[in-house]
Amino acid sequence: MPDLSILATPAPYHILTYGTLMGSTFFQSFVNGIIAYQALPKPMFSQLQQKIFPVYFTMQTALPAVLALTYPGSLGGSSSISGVLEKSNKWGVLVPLATMFVTGLANVAYIGPETTRIMRERKVQETRDGKKYYDPAPHSKEMQNLNIRFGRIHGFSAMTNLGGFIAMVLYGVTLASRIQ
Repeated sequence: MPDLSILATPAPYHILTYGTLMGSTFFQSFVNGIIAYQALPKPMFSQLQQKIFPVYFTMQTALPAVLALTYPGSLGGSSSISGVLEKSNKWGVLVPLATMFVTGLANVAYIGPETTRIMRERKVQETRDGKKYYDPAPHSKEMQNLNIRFGRIHGFSAMTNLGGFIAMVLYGVTLASRIQ
């Protein structure tokens, strides 16, 4: 019978939180998003992403905070936020957790809403032009500008998401080094 007293420590919650964050990020970024883009018509894909991204980015913001709160200190080290802030944990714990939090926050607070705003502007412009943004060229000057703005903000979101994912992998290496 396993020792259930471990449930009174932050360690299992920390590992479960990390697994949820890493798994959901990997799945959304490298599986779900790609398959949905290939399988759905552009308008349906856009609607799906508009519903998924606020939840996804909120998780990417909240779960690193939970990781900081449940950080299980090493032998003789501090747990929770005080452990995260220990000088010896700066590069392996603090920087990756802060990076994950900041990239999630950037996406949920600014980049995601700005992307959605530009998408709505394109929808209005489609009505004006009588042509979808993804139809073959030529496009109106206004639609060309909206497509450029969307491409930039979407690329910035993807790079921000990738930065958070890299931080997750690096933090996973830190966690794995403690198992040895």
